[in-house]
Amino acid sequence: MVTWGEFQAAAPDLAADGRRLLYARGDGEALLVTVRGEAAPRIHPVNVGIVDGGLYVFLLPSAKRTDLEQDGRFALHAHQDPAAPDELAVRGRARTVRDPAVRTAVAEAWSFEIDDSYLLVELLPEQVIVGLRRADEWPPRYRSWSASVGG
Repeated sequence: MVTWGEFQAAAPDLAADGRRLLYARGDGEALLVTVRGEAAPRIHPVNVGIVDGGLYVFLLPSAKRTDLEQDGRFALHAHQDPAAPDELAVRGRARTVRDPAVRTAVAEAWSFEIDDSYLLVELLPEQVIVGLRRADEWPPRYRSWSASVGG
């Protein structure tokens, strides 16, 4: 597992496309897929942020939060714009952030006010896939990076 910043250093073009797609609507937004044990995957809309080299989500008490605390596996998908249907998928593991200084720094950069009921989670990429295409182009031109092979 690596941080977003380590991924960015290893694959700067993919990371730039990923950031662009996560922030395409202004604030960082995506769909977060979580799993727990043998249960079916869950899909949740979330706000995400890339702050100081980390990819973060703040989570209220919920099934997605419990999934990440107990299992940790996730997939993150940027929303698609039909007019510019590029794709971003990130798979990896999540870790809870307990450092108050990191929490404060991320909260200050967040798009809405955070209180103590939110848990800060860092999403650590193991695989990133970006598909780029024009609306009439199929299939997309996929590029990928994997932490296990370094790119």
